[in-house]
Amino acid sequence: MKHWDVVVVGGGPAGAACAAAARRADPSARVLVLDRADFPRDKVCGDGIAPEALDVLAGLGIDPAGLTEGYAVVPRLRLRSPGGTTVDRTMHRPARVVPRAVLDARLLTAALASGAEFRRHVVRRIAVHPTHVEVDGVLTAGVVVGADGAESVVRRALGIGPNPPSRLAIALRGYAPVPAGLEDVQLIATTEQRWPAYAWSFPLGNGRANVGYGELVSGGVNREGLLAGLGRLLPGVEAAELKAHRLPLSTGRPRQPDGRVLLAGDAASLINPLTGEGIFYAVLSGALAGAAAVHGSAAGTAYRAALRRRLGRHLLHSSTASWASRWPRVMDAVFRAAADDQRVFDDVVDLGLADGRLTARTLTAAARRLR
Repeated sequence: MKHWDVVVVGGGPAGAACAAAARRADPSARVLVLDRADFPRDKVCGDGIAPEALDVLAGLGIDPAGLTEGYAVVPRLRLRSPGGTTVDRTMHRPARVVPRAVLDARLLTAALASGAEFRRHVVRRIAVHPTHVEVDGVLTAGVVVGADGAESVVRRALGIGPNPPSRLAIALRGYAPVPAGLEDVQLIATTEQRWPAYAWSFPLGNGRANVGYGELVSGGVNREGLLAGLGRLLPGVEAAELKAHRLPLSTGRPRQPDGRVLLAGDAASLINPLTGEGIFYAVLSGALAGAAAVHGSAAGTAYRAALRRRLGRHLLHSSTASWASRWPRVMDAVFRAAADDQRVFDDVVDLGLADGRLTARTLTAAARRLR
């Protein structure tokens, strides 16, 4: 069996960032990316890319302009609270919207240009040994990184179960003509019905938008309910290519174990519980996993420490905000504060789309509006 220093299961943003980071950490490392599909391939997602995700990739030597060329620069974000409060402001840095069929193929190409290799292969089992990890009895690795999404085979092999329904969302995504008035705006609209639930519209820049609706699995939602929610929050939108996907929220994330097997992105339940955003978490955790993977048997310990340093406080704050958001009145107060103050708006955006925190400014402003 051929031996690799690092085997990455999954070629999406987390896996590609991991491969590039491993090669950057050790240019002599033999890195292999495995995926069940050839690229390009579609991936159900909102397609929005926060600028902070592009910053992470730039730090790996990947040109953000090449990843996003030909697609929309979106300078504004409109938030609608459960009670109907709307805030529409320019973000301190614009977002991009690129279909995942395009983004993932470009990102994987960049990772392969760094010296990683790619093989189409459906991973079914891994066996962890003191000196290596065996994959399907056909190859071995010093470290395996599971970047294989919400249904991660690698996660199951570690004996880690899925998120409970209260920590798992499901969303329906499609493509439609851009709703009127949203040509240069990302919209996230929340609702009191079946709370917490939200819809989105992210323009691609070609007259079409990625639109969708999601809510917690614990609410008993089904496809008909998702379609009804989409129609309720985005009335008149006729979406095609409607597909559903599960979102394992960070409030249910497992502890990264010691040893030679790491989890990144959706496989590690790194989905923002407030917005469903996952690409920033994916590329950041993938980059941290790749840098740790070159440490062999110490990779798990190194990766867990890196995650704690980089995301620990943010994840605590986003979990706290998610808990508080169970009361729609609190969300209304926060959105009113954001409508009144650009700095509060920026804080909210950073918490929901990147690695921001609950600031004293935002908490004070929201408390005043609650009273």
